[in-house]
Amino acid sequence: MRRRLIQSTLAVVLVVIAVFGVSLVIVETRTISNSAQERVDSEAVRLASIVDSRILGSQDVTAEVLQKQVAKDQYAVIRMPGHKPIEVGDRPQGDVIHATQKGEEGELVTVQEPRSAVTREVGRTLLIIGLVALLAVVAAVLLAVRQANRLASPLTDLAETAERLGSGDPRPRHKRYGVPELDRVADVLDSSAERIARMLTAERRLAADASHQLRTPLTALSMRLEEITLTDDPDTVKEEANVALTQVERLTDVVQRLLTNSRDPRTGSAVTFDLDEVIQQQLAEWRPAYRGMGRAIVSSGKRHLQAVGTPGAVAQVLAALIENSLMHGGGTVALRTRVTGNQAVVEVTDEGPGVPADLGARIFERTISGRNSTGIGLAVARDLAEADGGRLELLQAQPPVFGLFLSRTPPARKPTEDSPTVR
Repeated sequence: MRRRLIQSTLAVVLVVIAVFGVSLVIVETRTISNSAQERVDSEAVRLASIVDSRILGSQDVTAEVLQKQVAKDQYAVIRMPGHKPIEVGDRPQGDVIHATQKGEEGELVTVQEPRSAVTREVGRTLLIIGLVALLAVVAAVLLAVRQANRLASPLTDLAETAERLGSGDPRPRHKRYGVPELDRVADVLDSSAERIARMLTAERRLAADASHQLRTPLTALSMRLEEITLTDDPDTVKEEANVALTQVERLTDVVQRLLTNSRDPRTGSAVTFDLDEVIQQQLAEWRPAYRGMGRAIVSSGKRHLQAVGTPGAVAQVLAALIENSLMHGGGTVALRTRVTGNQAVVEVTDEGPGVPADLGARIFERTISGRNSTGIGLAVARDLAEADGGRLELLQAQPPVFGLFLSRTPPARKPTEDSPTVR
């Protein structure tokens, strides 16, 4: 492209120089020739008047007298009746420009000038025109190169940006070039890069959330299946199988919840449910893990609370808090339920060292962890809680107390055209 731009610009300049240069050469050649002829004619008239004045004044008309009146490169011949021709200057060789003027006393004055002087002047003019044309060509080449670079370099940058997008590097460059069309393309590429970056971030976040959220149900399911393989009691096998089926349903709910939350984190399927059932379910699932570590998990507080939310999402939030206490806490883990205003609160606490002071409210940020963990669990738990209109907070850092706040009444539905209104 760069070469084509230079060649096209140079071709235009050469055409312009050819058209106007040839015309200018023709005009200047004619002008120089006409000027030389007029100069010789003027010299002939001037010399004839000088001869007339000397004749009328009865003065001598000789070559010595007229020598100073004739230019160095000119030749003059004065023919007077009854006298020999008087020659002034050197006779030119070759082609000449001449003019003859008849005086009032009958004399003839002829002035000649070699045409080579005209040729030299024409040559100088052509040289000047040629130099100007050469400068124009050089200037055109420089401008063409600059313009080609100005247009080709942005296109190269845009091609590199598109290649980077295709190779999985969605960082926008925010580089503009001062050309509206190219800047528009750069805007579109930067917008696409930002959208791709958001999509990749969402995909990575979904993968990380799925890995974290599915780990616990899969671990619990594998523990149940191991217990089934180690017992021959049909009742125990049936009980463990039922628990395993329940965990499979929870696993399916976790997957569905992750997919729904990845499309729109604000989308929830809130219903009114019994909070005790979710808590008892979590206690049953986590007791084997706590017994294996010589610890206990208990529940207390107000019973038979009704809360509004998605039972699977609430179970995942409590599982994240219980797992967090198992990994980072110590002693007995307690789940306490209470009521504050129009909200049901589930508090999860343990006897461990608590949240470090330097973390504070940042504990819910992704990749923030007090120890060598992923830092994803609490962030996902907060997102799940907020999806159904609840909230998850750190109520106390040491000892740690996390609070899950859930509404006790469903949100008011907007009346539709078919719904009755009370007057």
